[in-house]
Amino acid sequence: MSRGLIGRIAVTVVVVVLVTVVAVLGKMWWDSRLPDTYNVMAYGTHEYGGGPEPPDHEGHAGAGTSVADLKGPSDGTPDARFELTARAADIRLSSGRLVHALTFEGTSPGPELRVHQGDLVEVLLHNADVEDGVTIHWHGIDVPNAEDGVAGVTQDAVLPGGSYTYRFRAEQVGTFWYHTHQVSSKEVRRGLFGVIVIEPREEWPGLDLAVAAHTFDGIATLDGDEGGGRHKVAVGTQVRLRIVNTDSFEQTFTVSGTPFRVLAIDGTDLHEPAELENAALPVAAGGRIDVGYVQPPNGVRVGIEGTKTALGFGPSRGPAPAEVTPTTTFDPLTYGTPAPTPFDASSAFDRRFEMTITRKPGFFDGSPGLQWAINGGIYPDVPVFVVEDGDLVEVTITNDSNGTHPMHLHGHHLLVLSRDGQPSTGSPWWSDTLDVQKGESYVVAFRADNPGLWMDHCHNLTHAAQGLTMHAAYAGVSTPFLVGGDTGNAPE
Repeated sequence: MSRGLIGRIAVTVVVVVLVTVVAVLGKMWWDSRLPDTYNVMAYGTHEYGGGPEPPDHEGHAGAGTSVADLKGPSDGTPDARFELTARAADIRLSSGRLVHALTFEGTSPGPELRVHQGDLVEVLLHNADVEDGVTIHWHGIDVPNAEDGVAGVTQDAVLPGGSYTYRFRAEQVGTFWYHTHQVSSKEVRRGLFGVIVIEPREEWPGLDLAVAAHTFDGIATLDGDEGGGRHKVAVGTQVRLRIVNTDSFEQTFTVSGTPFRVLAIDGTDLHEPAELENAALPVAAGGRIDVGYVQPPNGVRVGIEGTKTALGFGPSRGPAPAEVTPTTTFDPLTYGTPAPTPFDASSAFDRRFEMTITRKPGFFDGSPGLQWAINGGIYPDVPVFVVEDGDLVEVTITNDSNGTHPMHLHGHHLLVLSRDGQPSTGSPWWSDTLDVQKGESYVVAFRADNPGLWMDHCHNLTHAAQGLTMHAAYAGVSTPFLVGGDTGNAPE
């Protein structure tokens, strides 16, 4: 065989290989592109966790019970009624810095909503001029599915000039927050959020204060105050501080000047919380933590670690003490003492699922790069966990990526059973926004007792917008709402 022929064959082989590679990459690119309008249940792989495959599971994309029918109470006079208008507005931080924000009622955080357990709550949302639309998601409150406020999943986004009414019974007690779930990675960052507290019927015998941590244009704030503010509190007062992390990244808080206890996580009280001192308090993106102490004669500082942003408490409005240097980090896995739970690690689970988070090269909606993947698939090729009403469900969440992922399942609270094989031995730890650090693996469980189609996503909202999101679906439940379309529904 002549050298010329060998050369031509080699060139042909190279060309064929290149054409094949280009063709494969082109198909991957084309297949990754999301249509302008689609039903979220038209994608993904339905998994059943070892349980029976429901006979009507094929109905998710258009048949069965509609999420629109899974409403809160339609009758009855509300015990608590609010109106919230979303609009663009300039807000001024305590330093005088101007922020071009998106607001509820012209402020960010929006108005604090306080209700009592058992109240029928009605909230009328108006959109004055938020161009991309707005919704309200009740983060951590296990509302009926139609009240969950997810654009393209449980409702259409409310466009400028439009309104929408939410109604639900406040069955839980605790610290929660509300935020838009339309283009949430941008709109929450710009200020469309607020705090909602569901109080028990018995009144707290002291100071009960909720505060939202948020970063505006790179500046850490507490309730929009870069300094945090000072509160005059009499000696001996029982103080309950409800801290809400509204950022898309973990924030760590410190308490200086007094021993304290962690009273609640994600709206659920802890059992027999022990006294802590000089302990760092990490709070997941979207998570909440309640701390309590008895006011000493000296001042107390509660702030964001490593910043000047802190609240001061004391008999006078004088300066707060210096921030402590933490010598330990709060760990809910071993904190407090055990108490009975409706199920535990030894229970007979109806379904067991695996959720493994990685990063892999590929295409996400036509864009190449390192993409977030769940169980090896890049959105929308991600699992859909299918359950039936009443199922007891176990989920193992493993983070094999380099990022931290605060995983948030809508409509349910998770009971943490173990972390990296170590059982939970302290107070029962219920969470709706669980920080899963690099290399960690959690086993959690929940009772499937709130039928619907529920988002399950990373509450680093940028990660979610990049595809780190999936759904848990009850058999036979479908959604009539579409992502995209005339309303521009874009939940993340």
